[in-house]
This record gives sequence, structure tokens and C-alpha cells, in this order.
Amino acid sequence: MNLNFRLAKYEDIPAVKGLMEQSIAVLLGNYVNEEELEASFESMGLDDQLILDKTYFLINFEGILVGCGGWSNRKTLFGGNHTPNRSNDFLDPNHDAAKIRAMYTHPDWARKGIGTFILELAEKEACNAGFKRCELMATLSGIYLYKRRGYKVDEEIFYKSKKGNSVKMYKMTKFL
Repeated sequence: MNLNFRLAKYEDIPAVKGLMEQSIAVLLGNYVNEEELEASFESMGLDDQLILDKTYFLINFEGILVGCGGWSNRKTLFGGNHTPNRSNDFLDPNHDAAKIRAMYTHPDWARKGIGTFILELAEKEACNAGFKRCELMATLSGIYLYKRRGYKVDEEIFYKSKKGNSVKMYKMTKFL
């Protein structure tokens, strides 16, 4: 498959948000109930700091946006602009793990290597920036990909939304 990638730009935000919404609703929606899905939408989404930092990739196949995702050298582990408990403080590659962030695949392209492609791009760039480990927060729709790619579960958490709904998530780490 001839996948292409490029760094996301601000003008890509509407397309990225549309892809994220479809991915969460359909792919994650297959694993969680309505209340968990509400909490998932609150805990996930676009963090435009990734675009500003030039660490967020768009994956295209013949001009079709099929996936997106990236990495970060900042402390925020997961979530969008709207998610609480964010920090834009920089990480130290000698002590901290780079963050794999905001990976989404279009539902029509699930299980076709898009997630692996994004993960490999992000890990390579994090390694080039001096990081020796990566960590991420996985959902039920992504945990199996990350396990197959060498990530280990460090902790299970429950994200609680403002409405009081909870969804299980998994903090995972991999040495590069």
C-alpha cells in the first residue's frame, strides 16, 4: 500500500477533527457503551500544540486522509485542547519518555497498517530527538496494536468525565 505522510498544518484542523470523531464513534464505539463513549470524547481529541510543534502527521492514501497521529516532547500524555490537567512543559529526553499522541484511523482503513505506520514515524522522530522511551495512553480499540508493537501496560486508569461517566484507559511504555 502506498501511504504518504506530511506534517499537519492549522488549515488541516477541520479534516483532522472529522477523522477523530469518526474514529472515536465507530472504532472505539465498538468496545464501549454510551456513557463510556461520552467520557472518551471528553478525554480524547485534537491538541493543536502538536501541530505547532510540528510533531503531528497526516497519513494519506491517494489523496484520502486515512489516519493521523504523532508524538510530543511535552508533559501532557493524552487529551485534546478541551481536556483538563494539561501541561505544555517540556520533557527531558535523558529522564522522561516521549509521548505518543492522538493516533486515529479512519474506520474504513482500520486493520490495514495505518496505526503501525504512524507509530513507527512517531517513535523514529522521538528517538531522533534523543528519547529512549515512549509512553502513551491506550483505549480499548488501540491496546492490542500497542501490545503487538512492544508496549507494556504500566497502569490501568479510569478517566471520569464532567458528567460523571468513566472509561478505562491504559498507560503503556516502550523502550526504543
